[in-house]
Amino acid sequence: MNLVRFDPFRELEDLSSRLSTYFNHPARPGTAELDSFSSWAPAIDVQETDAEYLVKADLPEVPKGDVKVALERGVLTIEGERKQEKEEKGKKFHRVERTYGKFVRRMSVPSEVDEQKIAAEFKEGVLTVHLPKTLVAKPRRIDVAVA
Repeated sequence: MNLVRFDPFRELEDLSSRLSTYFNHPARPGTAELDSFSSWAPAIDVQETDAEYLVKADLPEVPKGDVKVALERGVLTIEGERKQEKEEKGKKFHRVERTYGKFVRRMSVPSEVDEQKIAAEFKEGVLTVHLPKTLVAKPRRIDVAVA
C-alpha cells in the first residue's frame, strides 16, 4: 500500500473546480425554472415597484417573432430560439463561443399580479414584461389617531 501525502490545498482546488463547473452551467440540475432541453438560457432581472413587477430578459440577436411570452396558472414562461449563422462562401468562423438554440425560462409570479393587464415589449434585444399588481395588493398607509 502506498502512502499519499494529504494536501488540503489540492483538495480545495479540486472541490472549487467541481463547484464552479456545476454553478456556471446554465441548465444545472435542481433548477426548476430551466428546462433540461435548453442549451442556453437568457439572463433575467426581476424588479419590484409599488405598482408592478418588471422582468427583463437579454435576448441579443433573437428576432421578435421567435419570442413567446405566456402566463398560465401563476407561471410566467419566456421561450424562443436564437439561430446560428451559417457559414457562407468566402466567410468562415475561427471561433464560436456564443450559445445557440431553443430556450425556455419559467418562473412563478406572485398571486397579486393582475393577469389581465400584463404587457410585454421588445426593444434593442431586451424583452421587458410588465406584471402590474392588483389594487388589493398595493400597500396603503392608514393613519391611526392616538387618544
